[in-house]
Amino acid sequence: GQPLLPEKFASAGKGNGLRLTKPARPGDLLHRAEPFAYVVTKKCLGGVCERCLRRKEKLLRCSQCKVARYCDAYCQKKEWQDHKRECRCIKDSEPNFPPDSVRLVGRIIFKRLRKSTCPSEALYSLSDLQSNVEKLSEEMKEGLGHLAKTLQLYLKVEIQETSQLPPDLDILETFAKVSAEPHSQQLCNFPVLVLDFCVLNFLRAPYQIKIYCQSVRLIRTLYFPL
Repeated sequence: GQPLLPEKFASAGKGNGLRLTKPARPGDLLHRAEPFAYVVTKKCLGGVCERCLRRKEKLLRCSQCKVARYCDAYCQKKEWQDHKRECRCIKDSEPNFPPDSVRLVGRIIFKRLRKSTCPSEALYSLSDLQSNVEKLSEEMKEGLGHLAKTLQLYLKVEIQETSQLPPDLDILETFAKVSAEPHSQQLCNFPVLVLDFCVLNFLRAPYQIKIYCQSVRLIRTLYFPL
């Protein structure tokens, strides 16, 4: 069915959020969103399609990086826009392979550079997300700094100077956003960033269920508290 089209709102002192514009019943589809960016974890590489995330015994292999796998030529063609530049980075990094968060931020950067849009940006953009860098401990900031350096090495075949990055993108803050947002975490073995899901508070809404349908994320109601 069709989702119930939530709207964006701001709550004083609490930040931004999403809310429904009409009543919902148990089982209703509240929201549907495509990830802004996602990757398959290192431990699952070779076992799932990079595009639709379906598990399959026999998958086609990217002839260039020899890492990415696809169900068929259709999935490979659909994914090429996201994989094209990272393909060279993966190949150049051999025999090493980037951490999952580094590959995810790399995909975010390449997507921003080609000015590609995503349906989940209809309500929130990447710049809307909070990094909360100022609240992080020095140890955590140091860890993010190491990831930023690893990213620089990973991207060097495609991006040599910071001037080649999107002008409004801060690498450290992007890593902080990816690490801090509850829906950018590693769920179902796929690190993923769904922009408009990042403002939902599931700890305060335990009567909702998140469903992962290949590369699309859904939310349905289970029941309503009395």
